Amino acid sequence: MPTRTCAESSCPISDVLSVIGGRWKVHLLWYVLEGPVRFNQFRRKMPGISQKMLTQQLRELVRDGLVARKQFPEIPPRVEYSMTPLGRTLEPTLRSIHDWGNKHWSEVEEARSAMMSKA
Repeated sequence: MPTRTCAESSCPISDVLSVIGGRWKVHLLWYVLEGPVRFNQFRRKMPGISQKMLTQQLRELVRDGLVARKQFPEIPPRVEYSMTPLGRTLEPTLRSIHDWGNKHWSEVEEARSAMMSKA
């Protein structure tokens, strides 16, 4: 089967970014790499995200098959989110993004500073 290119109507890069793009999804995926995470644990790790946005982003990751949601029949209710086998296939990509950030972030900051000083 031939691979699709971005010149075609459906671009693989656009398709992937529609699933993992945005401000929060990569962070959520990064946290569930290490094991199941409860809703409030996400909130503690990501203080800038609202409850509504966290709920929406998790629902989308569950809908797209990257994250599993498991509700336990307990009082108070307990829900855990974990990586699915499909989501786990993103692990090398997530680790590469993390490593790239560690290696090159200072260069990005320098470029931004240089641009700001020209303005």
